[in-house]
Amino acid sequence: MEISTRAQKLEPSVTLAASAKANALKAQGQDVLSLTVGEPDFMTPKNIQQAAIRAIESGQASYYTPSAGIKELRQAVAEYIQSNYQLKYQMENVIVTDGAKFALYLLFQAVLNPLDEVIIPVPYWVSYGEQVKLAEGVPVFITCAQEEKFKVTVEQLEKARTDKTKILILNSPSNPTGMIYTEEELRKIGDWAVSHDVLIVSDDIYGKLVYNGAVFTPIATLSEEIQKQTIIINGVSKSYAMTGWRIGYAVGDQAIISAMNDIASQSTSNPTAVSQYAAIEALSGEQDTVETMRQAFEERLNKIYPLFAAIPGFRMEKPQGAFYLFPNIKETMDLCGYTDVTKWVDDLLAEAHVALVTGAGFGAPENVRISYATDLQTLEEAAKRITAFIEAKSAK
Repeated sequence: MEISTRAQKLEPSVTLAASAKANALKAQGQDVLSLTVGEPDFMTPKNIQQAAIRAIESGQASYYTPSAGIKELRQAVAEYIQSNYQLKYQMENVIVTDGAKFALYLLFQAVLNPLDEVIIPVPYWVSYGEQVKLAEGVPVFITCAQEEKFKVTVEQLEKARTDKTKILILNSPSNPTGMIYTEEELRKIGDWAVSHDVLIVSDDIYGKLVYNGAVFTPIATLSEEIQKQTIIINGVSKSYAMTGWRIGYAVGDQAIISAMNDIASQSTSNPTAVSQYAAIEALSGEQDTVETMRQAFEERLNKIYPLFAAIPGFRMEKPQGAFYLFPNIKETMDLCGYTDVTKWVDDLLAEAHVALVTGAGFGAPENVRISYATDLQTLEEAAKRITAFIEAKSAK
């Protein structure tokens, strides 16, 4: 049986591949330190767990739900956005999905026609380009320099724009860089998008995870015109330690949300019922645990950043949000005699038993992504092992 062309063209997720390699070695009894997956190392807060248990015991979780999500959760999302963004949306402007990744997938399927172009600043989250291609769109990548904090400018956007440009993807705080756009930078980008009728896809999944006084500004809040031009993508996975629950959402233009719902109804039917009841509690219940986790990530960042910045050849910017470091390691590879970042990452895993993610999958072939969503002891030991690996390679 022949495999479809679209499937053959897809690039596998480098984050999941790196995690799988690390887990395979762990299964063999190897002492592997995995800094791969962007997954908080905290249990889902107790109040959210209890809400799920109540839903199961009452029978609420036993049945299909509307494909766009139960009305109580859609309303909770709308109220969460009003409370955190000061923007008013109706329930009809909200769709709940099987993770924020599926919200993006549905969106691209709903709005892209063949050869429509989607501007994606580089570095980018690994699935953006592949999902655009699955919708028969064309990803247009704009490289953003590390010296410019990995941020795209209006001048770069205008240079890349064509009559086929339909969408701009913005992710702030960013995976993999942790950078955050300022209000001024976002206003310029938003005004540019409005003037050229370019839909802004604002991936806000790390919006609650900002550190050391940094401020997250949702682009949709900057003007009524920009709000109308923006689809907000978010979910409960990162801020509430709920990656396994698979609940995301999209908020925006009702016609687009309705089209996404039609596609969801013919694909997944509905998000998992019990997870929806848990997500209501996450969004509308007490928020102290969110701040507790944020503070833990901030403390880790401040402690481990100097350790990793001191690794021979690592050149990096201190992130303002999310939970990743994204150093340029070209000088490191030169010291070790490598020209391929993926080969360097593979050998680091095989010889030092430290799992990182190659930057190649993020459009940055001189970088690696390091997740600090793990305990401090593991991070400190990983820095020691990486340094020892480099010193051993450079001594040969």
